[in-house]
Amino acid sequence: MKKILIVAILILTCIRISAQVGEIFRENSIHYGDNFPAGKYLNIRGVNLYFETYGQGEPLLLIHGNGGSIASFQNQIPFFSARYKVIAVDSRAQGKSTDTGDSLTFEMMADDFSTLLDSLHLDSCYIIGWSDGGINGLMLAMRHPEKVRKLAITGANLWPDTTAISPVDFNWMTKAYKDLEQEQQTPEIKNTRKLIRLDLTEPHITRDQLQIINCPTLVIAGDHDIILTGHTVFIAESIRGSNLFIVPGSSHSTLIDQKDLFNRVVLEFFEKK
Repeated sequence: MKKILIVAILILTCIRISAQVGEIFRENSIHYGDNFPAGKYLNIRGVNLYFETYGQGEPLLLIHGNGGSIASFQNQIPFFSARYKVIAVDSRAQGKSTDTGDSLTFEMMADDFSTLLDSLHLDSCYIIGWSDGGINGLMLAMRHPEKVRKLAITGANLWPDTTAISPVDFNWMTKAYKDLEQEQQTPEIKNTRKLIRLDLTEPHITRDQLQIINCPTLVIAGDHDIILTGHTVFIAESIRGSNLFIVPGSSHSTLIDQKDLFNRVVLEFFEKK
């Protein structure tokens, strides 16, 4: 029962998509996220950060969502690595990136990515961020603006309540967190609770903070995303000169639901002069 519960609460980006990602993983000859010839560990800021690199060209950083991993980008890595040097990273406390600390914030993760770029001797990069990864992308563009050339985010939110997130999904996360309090507090359970707590309590980004962002930005969401459409529109309206794309027939899993359309639109955005 405990294992079923743990699988069930992989939050925000992993809500209802793990079966789809698993199917893609089985069909692909390269096991992204578990491809050690392409992978490295970097010990930075108290965490052993795992990342994989593919392709050549200008650097492109891929940031997955809550409870996800590099494998979340099965549909994007082969496409974008034909044109860019793709750097796909497991965020702290997720995937193969270990983090034994009790606290977790989006600011911490944004600073992790900035330090990773420094360690790779990269002054800046393109970014694709999915869900929590989109929040991380916004944070990176606000805290380290010189590091972001262009930013494409999908399914991101600015604050943690039912004015931003579908009430059904937000209430489900709240219940999952409370249910986990009754479980034996193994390291795995504690880490999962930490991830859920992050999305129940953060972020807290204001319109004024978004107006700090000065890089070209593409804001994306599915037309039946768990992030409410009005909230996504607010994000786009708050970032000067940003582009908005509400994807028809798509959920929070736009990178899976509409992978070809997503990849094409993001590539056109990145390559537009």
